[in-house]
Amino acid sequence: MSRYAYVNGRYLPFPDAKVHVEDRGYQFADAVYEVCEVRAGQLVDERRHLDRLERSLKAIRLRLPMSRAALGVVLREVVARNRIRFGMVYLQIGRGVARRDLAFPVPAAAPSVVVTARPFNRARIDASAATGIAVVSVPDNRWGRVDIKSVGLLPNALARQTAIEQGAREAWFIDKSGAVTEGASANAWIVTADGKLVTRRADHTILGGITRGVLFEAVKAQGLTIEERPFTLEEAYAAREALITSATQSVMPVVRIDGRVIGNGKPGPLATALRREFHRFAEIG
Repeated sequence: MSRYAYVNGRYLPFPDAKVHVEDRGYQFADAVYEVCEVRAGQLVDERRHLDRLERSLKAIRLRLPMSRAALGVVLREVVARNRIRFGMVYLQIGRGVARRDLAFPVPAAAPSVVVTARPFNRARIDASAATGIAVVSVPDNRWGRVDIKSVGLLPNALARQTAIEQGAREAWFIDKSGAVTEGASANAWIVTADGKLVTRRADHTILGGITRGVLFEAVKAQGLTIEERPFTLEEAYAAREALITSATQSVMPVVRIDGRVIGNGKPGPLATALRREFHRFAEIG
């Protein structure tokens, strides 16, 4: 099937979808992005993703280049043109094209807007959730504002490659105190031996995941509570369960960390239940 992208006002076949060599997103990572799940052809949590997009844009001193309603039309059109039933839509907004200079261009350049979409192998993802995934730990060497969803993801890419080379699916960043911050592309959670669900508080040290926020609602409906605090790698090794959350994987059980078996080595009952219930609390369509 041919793929299509939206690039700066035009819907284009993939071979024709290009950005300028002096686009600041390409040269300086001077851009932010969002990834939204597509489920049964519908956008999942569009409102929440656009809220976070606007927060990221404000942090880098950019405005939304079109109304939210117009941007929603573009997102849905790209999904439709690519005939995505289950998958993701990717949105990137940057400061635009200008002569290479660290300072912002004067006058301001027109912002760059790119939207792409691709399908997921839903059966493969569900199979991973049924068996659980492995993660490895790596030092957190990222900049101090990872709450901004910037396209500057080199540390994340290196961490993910480290995980793959060690036979794992995801990497967890560890800060200088020995606490887990988050994954290369997901928020990190554990269930303690006494049944408490723990994840780090959303501040500048992690990205406040949309799926993470929705999971709070699902947990509340289960009559459970969440402790928002740092947890150490040693706590994670000793946890009853572990899991990650992201827009592309929803709730994914973790059964090994650094080669150590978590719990009984199988997806735990809480992670399994939360994965099953998650989309009842997400905003679809």
